[in-house]
Amino acid sequence: MMWNQLNVEQLLTQLVAWLPRLFSAILIFIVFWVIYRLTKPALAGILSGSGFDRTLSGMLENIYRFTLLTFGAIMAVNQLGINVGAALAGLGVVGLTIGFAAKDTLSNIMAGFLIFWDKPFHTDDWVTLGANYGKVTEITMRTTRLRTWNNTLVIIPNETVINQVLVNHSANGRARVDVPITVAAKGDLPATREAIIRAVGGIEGVLQDPPPTVAVKAIGAAGAELMIQAWVSDPEQEQPVAFRILEAAKPAVDKLS
Repeated sequence: MMWNQLNVEQLLTQLVAWLPRLFSAILIFIVFWVIYRLTKPALAGILSGSGFDRTLSGMLENIYRFTLLTFGAIMAVNQLGINVGAALAGLGVVGLTIGFAAKDTLSNIMAGFLIFWDKPFHTDDWVTLGANYGKVTEITMRTTRLRTWNNTLVIIPNETVINQVLVNHSANGRARVDVPITVAAKGDLPATREAIIRAVGGIEGVLQDPPPTVAVKAIGAAGAELMIQAWVSDPEQEQPVAFRILEAAKPAVDKLS
């Protein structure tokens, strides 16, 4: 009975001695939480004013919150007399092991940061990435996703995106469509050119300013290679307009044959 009484007294004594540390730990964490809440609007305003993409801004805010509150938690735990250094060293080893195992994922995430920072394209832009042509539907930290004209989804790792040639068809607004066509070299090229221009000028989606043009690219034994050049206001219409140009140019050329 006396032994149990001594254990209770020791426990109460240790608890009373430990309470100030617990109070200090809670107070420290609350202070860091208040700092985060007070600085969050200012950080959001800075990121918004910097023109960052919404996804990148949200991730930077999360990183800021995680870093600040983690630092506050470490200081709070340290007040309780827990050896934080040994725990952090163990976490560092684990993190290093995970980093080596997921190096490809980390490379794609770093590439995602570069895409958000450099802004070579935005969501809804029409782009050519390597052999893939389509509309950017989503940019994540790991991948870039395109919707093609076939309504298929193409998912490209961000590391691949930044390491290959990129063509942004939407960057400058209107775009020029170049359509090659071969006609008989013995024919009247000026008349052929005028016939093609008249046919192309009436196609839906083709702008009249600048007007369509036809240039002679080369003349060989097989015939004259012409390049039909027309402008569209929406890069999304590049392929449909190119098909319409071919369809309209053929009968115009056949009439002069």
